[in-house]
Amino acid sequence: MATGDQLLVVIDPLARHTDGEAVRIAKDVLSAGAASTKVCLPEGPEEFARVLARRGSRRPVVVGDDRALLRAVALLHRQRELTACALAMVPVGPSLGLARSLGVPTGAVAAARAALDGVERRLDLLVDDSDGVVLGTLRIPAPAGATALDAEADADAETEAEADGEGDGDTAGTGAGSGFGFGFGARAGVGAGGGSSGHQSWLRNWPQSLVRTLSAHPPRIRRVARPARIRVVSPAVAGPSRLRVEVDGVTLVDLDQPVQGVSIAPGTDGGADVEVRPVSVGAEAAPLRAVGQRVTVSGADFRYRADSLVVAGPVRTRTWTVREGAWGLTLPE
Repeated sequence: MATGDQLLVVIDPLARHTDGEAVRIAKDVLSAGAASTKVCLPEGPEEFARVLARRGSRRPVVVGDDRALLRAVALLHRQRELTACALAMVPVGPSLGLARSLGVPTGAVAAARAALDGVERRLDLLVDDSDGVVLGTLRIPAPAGATALDAEADADAETEAEADGEGDGDTAGTGAGSGFGFGFGARAGVGAGGGSSGHQSWLRNWPQSLVRTLSAHPPRIRRVARPARIRVVSPAVAGPSRLRVEVDGVTLVDLDQPVQGVSIAPGTDGGADVEVRPVSVGAEAAPLRAVGQRVTVSGADFRYRADSLVVAGPVRTRTWTVREGAWGLTLPE
C-alpha cells in the first residue's frame, strides 16, 4: 500500500555501475510504495548538488554507498537545510561500512522498505572549523598506506600519460611531415619533385613512395596502460605524532608525549568520544579517553581521515564541534 510520501530518489552513478540490479529493485520498491516518486540520475557532483537543492517538499532517498550519503549530508549542511530534511538511504556500492554502523539495512528491498516505513532518527554530527562534516569516526593521522597508494597511482598515471603523449606526437608528425595519408601526400610529392606527370606516372611511383614512407617512419606500438602498482606502507612508517589534544579546553595530551593515533567520533547526548593512543615505552600504555563537545587538535602538520573515506590536510590545527541531533536518517523501527 502506498504511503503519502513524496520521494526524490537520487541514484549515484557509481551505484548504477556497481550493481544495476539492486538499483532497479530499490527503484521499483520505492516507486510502488510512495504516493509520488521522482527519480534522478545525476552524472556528477554539480548535478547531484543541483538535484538536492531543487527537491522542493520531496524527501530525498540516496541510492549509493557511504560516499554518496556523506556528499548529501555535506551539501545539505552547507545549504543550512540539514535540520529540516530527513534523509533515507539504500546502500549500493563498494563502501558500506558507515551505512552498516548507522543501522541502515544492506539489502536493497529491506533498505527501500525502511525508507518508506521507517522512523526518523536524529543523529549527532561533527563539524570542523572549515565547515567539513564527519558522520562516523575521524582518525589522526591518516593511515600512511593510503597516502602511499594514492601517490604511487598518481605517479604511474603521469608516466602512462607521458608515454601516450609521445606516441600521439609521432603519429601526428608522420601524417603532417611525410605526407602519409593513404597516398594523397605521395602523389603531390612525386608530381613536384620527381618530374613525372600524368595519371600513369603517379600509379607507377606510388607503391615505392609508400614503402619509403613506411620504412622511414615505422608505426610505434603504443604502450598498454597497466594497473597502478600497489605499495602498502605500514602506519608505523610515519612514526609517532606530537599533537596537543584539548577537549572542552582541557588538555588531554600535550606535545611532549608522542602518540600513535587519535580517534574522535560522535557519541550520545551531544558529546564526542575521544581516544588518544600514546606511544608505548616498555609496558603498553593505556589509551586516554574523554568526552566533550569541542575537540581541538594542534601540532606539526598532520592529516586525518573522516569516515574511512576522505583524507584531509595537512593542517596544523583543527577544531571539531558536536552538533547534537543535527541530521536525520530514516531507519527501521
